[in-house]
Amino acid sequence: MGKRPPYTTDIEAARYPHPPPPTFRPQPPTQWTPWLVPVIFVTNVAMFVYSMYLNDCPSHLDKDECLFTEKLGRFAFQPFKENPLLGPSTSTLRKLGALEKDLVVYDNEPWRFFTCMFLHAGVVHLLANMFSLLFIGVRLEQEFGFLRIGLLYMLSGFGGSLLSVLHLKHSAIVQTISVGASGALFGLLGSMLSELLTNWTIYANKCAALISLVVIIGLNLAVGFLPHVDNSAHIGGFLAGFFLGFVLLMRPQYGYVNRKYIPSGYDIKRKSKYRWYQYFFLVLSLIILLLGYAYGLVKLYIGNSEENFAFLENKPR
Repeated sequence: MGKRPPYTTDIEAARYPHPPPPTFRPQPPTQWTPWLVPVIFVTNVAMFVYSMYLNDCPSHLDKDECLFTEKLGRFAFQPFKENPLLGPSTSTLRKLGALEKDLVVYDNEPWRFFTCMFLHAGVVHLLANMFSLLFIGVRLEQEFGFLRIGLLYMLSGFGGSLLSVLHLKHSAIVQTISVGASGALFGLLGSMLSELLTNWTIYANKCAALISLVVIIGLNLAVGFLPHVDNSAHIGGFLAGFFLGFVLLMRPQYGYVNRKYIPSGYDIKRKSKYRWYQYFFLVLSLIILLLGYAYGLVKLYIGNSEENFAFLENKPR
C-alpha cells in the first residue's frame, strides 16, 4: 500500500480563486468653466455702446434725420440710408479701430487687424455675431479651455482680417472699412470641422456629426454672399480656424490611458496617445498656416495688393 499523504488542515487544503485584476479608469475629460467667451461677449457689447456714445448722431446731424432720437438721445442711430444695420457712422468706427487698408499699410497701424474684431456696424450685426459666439464658443471653451480657444479666436480673427484687408476696395473718394467678429467666429466653425476629423476615433455617430456640421458651415458661408457682408473675412477666418484646429484641438485617441491612472504592479498594453494621422495633420497645418500668414503679409506690405478675386465682396462685415 502506498504511503498516506501527510495530514493537512482544511485551511491549508483549501483552494482559493485568484484575486481579480485591479481595475483602472482612463482619465476623465476635463470640463473647463468658460469665462473667456463671456468676457469677449461683454467686451463686444461694451464697445458697441461706447461707439454709439461717441457717435452722438444728434450733435452732427439734424435730430429728425437720426433714428429714435427721442428715446435714445445721443445714442440714436445714423440715418437708415447711411447705415441700414442700425449703428454708428463710418467715421466713428474708423476712429475706434476699424480695418482700413491705407491706415494699416501706409500709416503703420497693424493693431487694426485685431481691434476691428471688437467693433460692429450695427445692432443687427452685433446680435447675429454674439448669438453665434455664445452658441459655439462656450461649448468649445468647456471642452478645450480658455488658452487654446483664446489663441484660436485671435489667430482666426487675424486670418480673416488679413484676407479682408487684401481685398478692401478703396478709391480717392471712398475708403471701405471692415469691422466685426465674423472672421474669428468662422474660425471657430472651421476648427469644429478639423477637430471632428482629427479626433475621429472618439466620436460615436461620426457620419451624423460630420453631415450636420458641414450643413451648418455651408449655411453660414452662404451668408457671406449677401449685401453688406465681408465674405473675404469669413473665408479667411474659416481657413485659419480649420488648420488651427488640427494644431490646437488634438485629443488622445479612444482607449488611451495615462500611466498614472494604472495601478502599480499591473502591466497592460497601452495605446499611443495620438494616432499617426493626427501628427501628420498637425505638421502639415503648421506649415500651411505659416506660409499663408507670411504670403498675406508680404502681399500686403510688399507685393501688389490691388488684385482682387471676383467672388470676394469687400464690404463691412
